[in-house]
Amino acid sequence: MAVQPAQRHRRGVPVAPEEALLRPPRLYRAEEVRGRGCPIPAAPGAYAWYFTSPPRLVPVAGCHERDEAVLLYVGISPKAPPSNGRPPSRQTIRSRIRYHYRGNAAGSTLRLTLGSLLADELGIGLRRVGSGNRLTFGREGEKRLTAWMAEHAQVVWAATDQPWKLEEELIRSCVLPLNLDQNRHGSFHGQLSALRATQRAQARLLPVER
Repeated sequence: MAVQPAQRHRRGVPVAPEEALLRPPRLYRAEEVRGRGCPIPAAPGAYAWYFTSPPRLVPVAGCHERDEAVLLYVGISPKAPPSNGRPPSRQTIRSRIRYHYRGNAAGSTLRLTLGSLLADELGIGLRRVGSGNRLTFGREGEKRLTAWMAEHAQVVWAATDQPWKLEEELIRSCVLPLNLDQNRHGSFHGQLSALRATQRAQARLLPVER
């Protein structure tokens, strides 16, 4: 099986998953992973999101940088197997990364966070949609957020059988201001949590978008 681009051997030595995320040969833009020929493997793993122009509210001091972009968030797919005996998720890093780039805030924590941070700049806000139980930035708002990510967000990935262990290590060792889970020690955790909560509260006061 071919080794994926983010994990190619360097001088004959396999690249460790952590190194593949922190010191990749290159970063990937939206147009490279959303269409046909997507290079992301349909496998479990972790991914790292870098930004060429971070939202202005985000503190970037101490964050890892690569190719003039700053690392702000890491994620995994699937999550750790449920402890209740249910079968584990069959999601892969390919499906998850592609969803972050083109889905909506109801199914993407990253999009919810970015939209909350960029609400004033992009003129968007969370809305109740459909039956009223789901919260997204609405059709137009999600389009604006997708366009912003296509311009400013880049991603890299690493296939690994137990990605939750890698995620734990990265959150512990790196400054990742957009990660909330397992990151209460982060200096931006309280402010970001409050911003997201404000967006949710405001959405519940607005009519449902059909």
